[in-house]
Amino acid sequence: MLVRDAMSTMVLTIGPAHTLRQAARLMSARRIGAAVVHDPDTCGLGILTERDILNAVGAGQDPDTETASAHTTTDVVFAAPEWTLEEAAAAMTHGGFRHLIVLDNGGPVGVVSVRDIIRCWSPARPRPVELVG
Repeated sequence: MLVRDAMSTMVLTIGPAHTLRQAARLMSARRIGAAVVHDPDTCGLGILTERDILNAVGAGQDPDTETASAHTTTDVVFAAPEWTLEEAAAAMTHGGFRHLIVLDNGGPVGVVSVRDIIRCWSPARPRPVELVG
């Protein structure tokens, strides 16, 4: 199975000036765990995850004044839609992270997470059978 089969195509892109609270609201509304941060000044892509926000708040930082740029990971490993899930899992394991931005033709087309991969690798659980007696 390939990354394209598992990735979420719900890509939230935010700017570096978004506050952590704004990012958290947008991520929560879309039920996603990571946002792609596009900084037009550097022409680069980074990633802001729910864990980045949690760590900042846990350290006592103000989510209304802290910006995404201060908490964005910019040393990002990107995946291609043609990667196998094994390649994606190996990259995540090696790098110690849970999300990969998927690039196609130079732009983000999806995000694949550990949860996405597990869903593909785990057999579907059968629904409980209701016995009528």
